[in-house]
Amino acid sequence: MQPDKRTEIVKKLIGETELSTKAFAEKAGLPYTTLRSMLQRGIGNASVDNVMKVCKALNITTDELQEMAENNTVDLPELTNKDEQDIQKELQKMIDGLSNDGYAAFDGKEMGDMNEEDREMLIQSLEYSMRIAKKMAKQKFTPYKYRK
Repeated sequence: MQPDKRTEIVKKLIGETELSTKAFAEKAGLPYTTLRSMLQRGIGNASVDNVMKVCKALNITTDELQEMAENNTVDLPELTNKDEQDIQKELQKMIDGLSNDGYAAFDGKEMGDMNEEDREMLIQSLEYSMRIAKKMAKQKFTPYKYRK
């Protein structure tokens, strides 16, 4: 795997946030020049702390970034409006299940016991995982003649 594949993925994910590079750098807690340098020179040349800050701002882990680069998930198909609606419905079912029955927990805490930031991070992680899974399924099960 080439180190610049991770950089390509990070650039794509930042673009999906619809924030400017300066606004994203602020969200990540990095100076704009540092983020710009990371994107120009490659994530592989950046400090681990800075990569972790970028990943946290993208709501992914460094392991997920590595996995995306290894699995080439940056080139997955786009989701349709119906796909988005299905993800939101399933996500709501998951959240309701975590909130209502008390049988599921994350990091030893039930949803009601988590602070707002942890709850939001859990929800975003679940949603991101569902999106990647849906895209991977679309890529795997869409016949070649219908792929764009």
